[in-house]
Amino acid sequence: MLEKQGYIYRDPQVFRSIRLAEEERPVTIDVPLLGTIAAGAPIPVPIADTWAAAPEETLELPQDMIQGKEGVYALKVKGTSMIDALIDDGDVVLMQQVSTVDDGEMAAVWLRDEQEVTLKRLYREQGRVCLRPANRMMSPIYHLPENIEIQGRVIGVLRKL
Repeated sequence: MLEKQGYIYRDPQVFRSIRLAEEERPVTIDVPLLGTIAAGAPIPVPIADTWAAAPEETLELPQDMIQGKEGVYALKVKGTSMIDALIDDGDVVLMQQVSTVDDGEMAAVWLRDEQEVTLKRLYREQGRVCLRPANRMMSPIYHLPENIEIQGRVIGVLRKL
């Protein structure tokens, strides 16, 4: 029965020759961990003197997690403004590098005038953009559309238990 289900192999020429079927290892992809993103009050974007061009580390993830998307990178989350979206302090978010997102999507948003970046749900309203946290204890942030630059869209969350 185990042989029919593909769990073991037997050589009919050799007496008592049983070996385990080799499991197919999932195809992996390396994703660069580029730094930290605020899930709370926005944090300053690193300046040229403090910005590291190389990733802090590289995460080896199953290719299925990336879902064939291009421009994927990871960021460590600092803060709890997205806790109701199941993103907590210390988690790692997988981001797809994009310059636009749909209303309600979680995005890394650069605030140009403030030179800060934050992770929030983005909603376009008449004449302004609402960056809404997923935490009832925190208030939304409002900015003019020209002050907002989308850096990426959240496509996954990694958490160590």
